Amino acid sequence: LLLVLLYEVRVYTGAKLGAETDSSVYINLIGTRGDAGKRKLHRSKNNNVKFRCGQMDIFYIKAVSLGDLEKVLISHDGAGPGNGWFLDKIVIKYKEGEEAQEVVFPCNRWLDECQDDGKTERELTANSKYFVKEKMSQQWRVQVKTHGDSPEPQECKRTLVIYGSKSKSVELVLSPQSPGYVCFLPRATDEFIFETEELGDVYKIRVICDDVPGFEGWHLKSFHLEELHTNQELNFDCNCWLTLNKEEKELVKEFPAVTEDQKALPVYKYVVSVHTGDRWGAETFANVYVTLYGKRGDTGVRKLHTSLTKGRKFQRNKVDSFLVEAVSLSHLQKVVIGHDGEGYGAGMYLKMVTVKESQDSDKEWIFPLWNWLDTHLGLCETVCEIVTVGKRLTLSPKLPEIYMKPSGLWIMDITGSDLSDEEDPISLSFIFYGNLSCKKLPLQVTGKAIQIKDELADIGSIYKVQVTGPHSELKQPWHLDLLHMKHTGTKEEMYLAFDCWFNPQEDKCVELPALYADQEPLPVVEYAIHLHTGDLKKADATGEAYLCIQAEKGDSGKRWLNSKNSLITFARGQVDVFKIKSVFLGKLNQVLVGFKSLKKDEWFLEKIVIKEDFYPFAAHVFVHNDWINKHSKKDFVEVAVPLTETSVASLLVKNFEMKSRGLWQTWVHCTQVPEDIPDIQVVAFGRKGKAPAQKVQNLSDNPFLLTVGNIGDITKVSFVLSSPCLRRGIKIHKLQLKDLDTKQELGFHTELPCLFGEDGSETVTELAAVRPDMPPLREVLYSISVHTGTLPASGTDAEVFITVFGEQGDSCKRQLKHSNFERGQVSISEMRAVDLGQLSKVLVEHHNVGYGAGWYLDQIVIHESGKTDDQHVFLCQQWLDSGVGDAQTERTLK
Repeated sequence: LLLVLLYEVRVYTGAKLGAETDSSVYINLIGTRGDAGKRKLHRSKNNNVKFRCGQMDIFYIKAVSLGDLEKVLISHDGAGPGNGWFLDKIVIKYKEGEEAQEVVFPCNRWLDECQDDGKTERELTANSKYFVKEKMSQQWRVQVKTHGDSPEPQECKRTLVIYGSKSKSVELVLSPQSPGYVCFLPRATDEFIFETEELGDVYKIRVICDDVPGFEGWHLKSFHLEELHTNQELNFDCNCWLTLNKEEKELVKEFPAVTEDQKALPVYKYVVSVHTGDRWGAETFANVYVTLYGKRGDTGVRKLHTSLTKGRKFQRNKVDSFLVEAVSLSHLQKVVIGHDGEGYGAGMYLKMVTVKESQDSDKEWIFPLWNWLDTHLGLCETVCEIVTVGKRLTLSPKLPEIYMKPSGLWIMDITGSDLSDEEDPISLSFIFYGNLSCKKLPLQVTGKAIQIKDELADIGSIYKVQVTGPHSELKQPWHLDLLHMKHTGTKEEMYLAFDCWFNPQEDKCVELPALYADQEPLPVVEYAIHLHTGDLKKADATGEAYLCIQAEKGDSGKRWLNSKNSLITFARGQVDVFKIKSVFLGKLNQVLVGFKSLKKDEWFLEKIVIKEDFYPFAAHVFVHNDWINKHSKKDFVEVAVPLTETSVASLLVKNFEMKSRGLWQTWVHCTQVPEDIPDIQVVAFGRKGKAPAQKVQNLSDNPFLLTVGNIGDITKVSFVLSSPCLRRGIKIHKLQLKDLDTKQELGFHTELPCLFGEDGSETVTELAAVRPDMPPLREVLYSISVHTGTLPASGTDAEVFITVFGEQGDSCKRQLKHSNFERGQVSISEMRAVDLGQLSKVLVEHHNVGYGAGWYLDQIVIHESGKTDDQHVFLCQQWLDSGVGDAQTERTLK
């Protein structure tokens, strides 16, 4: 008799932009004993709204035991406004017999008709299966004391996180245990009961208050924690304010545990410096957040409030430093940095983040990025994780000349994982690249720490260090932690955090940039290498292969394309893609390709294309069009393939050969949309012309097709309201265009947060296109003075419209709000538009409705608001009247 089991299904929605879905999602679990049938995932047990971006949702499915789970079928019905879905993975937990089991089904793909391969159903295969022990739980009584001078409590979420040697708790919300009870009154002691998984020895707590408007603060006196099973007690004397109104401006505080057995960990005020790049549009006005991670936990998410550097935060080519107070994290390992996308020009170009333990510290950790944090540039992400490359001095050693000795020794301490006495030494090579030459030092690693000394003479200033190996058989993996280098003459010092494993059956090559004070380190770049095998008879081959990129800044080292004791096959007409990480190589010169076939296969290598995941995103083409290994009797045949051409793309162009047909996939994401969705037209303007108006298909971030034709590079997009004015503006969050042919992507920035103005009184809103290193056309406020003539009955009560034309397009048809078009009067209106350049003409018209609609227009004068020295006068001195003269109610004025 088979048992009925309860399967816990954890669905992880990805953190990509637009990953969420409102569709109905269905799942079928498939095991060795059959399947559970197609089930709808109705209600998330842990979230009110399912399948949000970056969210994990829990569902329970009852089914007869399916045996070992092997596959999952996951799909959605495509219904709802945001039906596309990016699924990260599914984790299924269940217990059969004594052992709890956990099976992971990775996906990391879109289920979207308009993205990836267009499929909305995927079959996922089990990646790994774990037998997990039942987790022990702990129960905590938490007592919180508030100072007597603390303000009366306000609506503000307050949370606690407990850190232990085994794990940390989730955020524990300090909320009343019973309805109507008020917590955190002055002089009060409040008690809470929480359950956590087993945390181990507690070493710190973190207390967080949410940043809510009008929050006056909380004067926290102390925390007392008691574990109810073991009676373990911990006291934390806090005596601090959590507020943005005081000098420190902190809403997050950490406190180390004090016990009889061990000394309390120190609390540091880490100095986190954000280095904004020197590129057009690098600055941001968004809120920026950071989390520091070390060998001893993390800081939690911290908002970077107040810069120690004067001036506006996060501006182009500026370094802003912030204090982040936290219990010591030990050696730093990575940072996660991101922004909330709020404000004008939210995307930022981030060079790197540096962190030091205090303002007085003479060393700092380096976290390089050299990329965009932007929804549509570079990584196309607003949050990223950056692993450290090491630590450097904050200032160059300033020694008296008498003590400065360029000659001297580099003392190098290498630390890694331990080696047992029975193991043979590990054979590695350390290669030091200087601006004059490079030097290779073979090394036999015999223990956890080893020191070598060398002058490294005649290589010049070191700019990177490369480690290759193992060159001997390994019985078990070995971890390289750190290379500490110090020069006895110049006193230069750096710590290179390699943090990598050398595994058996592997030839590894890793490298890091040298870290000098007051010098920006070279970035570590990912190179995507596309090997094109020719579509000729017997072009395919099986064997061993390596390549080495040679460039102006040294070489990439020999990178093996097959692992030890295994072979690789290059199939006829196929493109094989390999990715390597290397310190930035500069201009590429040639690629060395080595190949050996046990069967004496001949490989026809057509070409190599190398793409850089680094600005300006160049594609380097190396054409070979010849055989490798043909009629050769050598073990390995090595050929040098020189650079043929380099195509440098703008940041957004991913395809260099296709010609655009003017078909653009368009995403518009708005909120505050009226229930009765208005009729909105969109008009694209380019350097060669203007596209016909087309209806905006939706405002819910679902793609639709925009056909613009051959209008040249798009400069702006105008939204035109066809229906009557709105009661309030429509808040716009995103406008993004992607060329279906060239794959070029365009983003758009606006200083105005709403379409058609905040009050909805406008009929046109224009957004300028943004390209890297090219400022968008600026937004201009035009002042329009309309002079009505002095002839009898010159005035009009009709609605008057104007279109202004310039060398950079037109303003689209606008209604002049001012209604005072009376005889002899001058009515002044303002019009906000993307810069039209030199004005050339004006089309003026009225709708010819109402008594006395006819109008005698004398002239129109237009100038940029605030500037009266550059006025454009357009004479008319004619009637716009269906019953007078030529009976025209519209005129073009030049």
